[in-house]
Amino acid sequence: MRSFQNVFSYLLIKSRSLGQRRLILILSFVVGVLSGLAAVLLKNTVHFLHDFIQDLVSQGSYNLLYLALPGMGIIITVMYVRYFVKDNIGHGVTKILYSISKRGSKIKRHNTYSSMVASTITIGFGGSVGAEAPIVMTGSAIGSNVGQFFRLNYRTLTLLVGCGAAGAIASIFKAPLAGLVFTLEVLLLDLTMSSIVPLLISSVSAASVSYFILGKGVVFDYQVTHPFYLHNIIWYIILGVFCGLVSVYFTRMLMKVEGRYAKITNPYKKWIIGSLMLGILIFIFPPLYGEGYDTLQLLLDGRSSELFINSPFATFQNEYWLLLAALIVLLATKVVATATTTGAGGVGGIFAPTLFMGGVAGYFVAKIINQFVFFQVSESNFVLVGMAGMMAGVMHAPLTAIFLIAEITGGYALFIPLMIASTISFITILYFEPHSIYTKRLAARGELLTHHKDKAVLTLLQLEDLIEKDFTSVDPNDSLGALVKAISQSKRNIFPVVDENKKFVGIVLLNEIRDIMFNVDMYDNTFVRDYISLPPEYININDSMNEVMRKFEDSDSWNLPVLDNGGYIGFVSKSKIFSAYRNVLVQFSE
Repeated sequence: MRSFQNVFSYLLIKSRSLGQRRLILILSFVVGVLSGLAAVLLKNTVHFLHDFIQDLVSQGSYNLLYLALPGMGIIITVMYVRYFVKDNIGHGVTKILYSISKRGSKIKRHNTYSSMVASTITIGFGGSVGAEAPIVMTGSAIGSNVGQFFRLNYRTLTLLVGCGAAGAIASIFKAPLAGLVFTLEVLLLDLTMSSIVPLLISSVSAASVSYFILGKGVVFDYQVTHPFYLHNIIWYIILGVFCGLVSVYFTRMLMKVEGRYAKITNPYKKWIIGSLMLGILIFIFPPLYGEGYDTLQLLLDGRSSELFINSPFATFQNEYWLLLAALIVLLATKVVATATTTGAGGVGGIFAPTLFMGGVAGYFVAKIINQFVFFQVSESNFVLVGMAGMMAGVMHAPLTAIFLIAEITGGYALFIPLMIASTISFITILYFEPHSIYTKRLAARGELLTHHKDKAVLTLLQLEDLIEKDFTSVDPNDSLGALVKAISQSKRNIFPVVDENKKFVGIVLLNEIRDIMFNVDMYDNTFVRDYISLPPEYININDSMNEVMRKFEDSDSWNLPVLDNGGYIGFVSKSKIFSAYRNVLVQFSE
């Protein structure tokens, strides 16, 4: 223990001698390497377990094991999380955004490994989710804990969280630009010279680690062979609109299904229902099994005839209209399978399901065009562009979508159609959903940190830290004499009135009793309840800071009471908020 403390002290002393800027550059490299190694480890363990399970499944008649395997993975994950981790580790990207806005960018230490273990089990056994969000959570947790070790400030800690996320994406897909842009678009980090260099270092170092260990192979082994023709622009616009509409369906259906599971309080009942539904869906449509990258590879290679092998509906692939119907059902059920996996207790993200649905959507549109239009379009190109369009819509990240698909395919031959479809999809979903699937819940609670500096600073403020509790409370049945005694012992001119049940009744203002407070004859026969007034507004302990400021503006008050289910807690003053706002603004813009 003493030796560890000595090493810790030595590192702290050496870090201070390096200077802030050099330290950040070194740490961004360290975080990039560690997040790259974590990504490689996760993808390899997932693929190893997935292949092992698939070998078992291929031996079963009609793949009856599909009915049981996903549920087995989920229950193992539930037990691991419930009895070992003892913390909620789902919705990784949303939790990162929450930690940035409400926890000072501090992520718990167990997140450096817990999401990796849980997602490996869930996906390996066939859970219909992706490994990207858990590894992004892992990378961000690595960055956060490295920063906490060196006791860095909030701004630098946030930058290292972004470095971890960028490194994770860059390593998984061997796409350093996509990792960088993902951090700026999805985690909403500001693009400044002080942040761009560390993010680049992390992305490149993580991608280099992945190349060194895994070679040049990527998630999709595909090179663009069909060129982009100008006369196909209209079809890519149509694809963008279609992807945008499918993104709306994906976002709303996912939250609706997860909401239904959230209402089930018994975790084992939740697991039973989810396992049965997921098993049936995968049994009917085997492409729903796991991340879905195998299905995308089949579509890119033009082997759609193999999509439904070993399925009760294998004959679908031999008839054009039945195949289209099967693709539509696949689009409709993939999001249900994903939400069921996470809702029942599995751990995983929506990155891979988004790419899956985008690829299927692109293939579906290309099939229709090739059936009814006299010239043919490239189905593989539409698969790739559909993946980008879907990602741009669901994640509200068009730049990430463009650069990711461009880097995966090893070139920029489809850069124009990628830009067209991603932009159109993004514009389409904005009409229906102003926030991405990652930020929707946080935005509704006022906990989302954005590029809007004023709102960002307000989001960083904590209402609990601003409550002043030095106000002297009085009982409504107290006499005027008791009130005057309380006034003599207080430095405030507002006195909250609280009954015997600690419920807030109102306030007494010093100005309202100034004329009678020295009239001794009224001390025993005049009571506090005779001078109670109601404040123009109340602040609830769960109100966001945006809501608090709105109430101050609407009421034109300088002090407002804070209540918790009617119980009095204290007061918040506008001057205290302004002082805290200035302090956070200085740190935020340092």
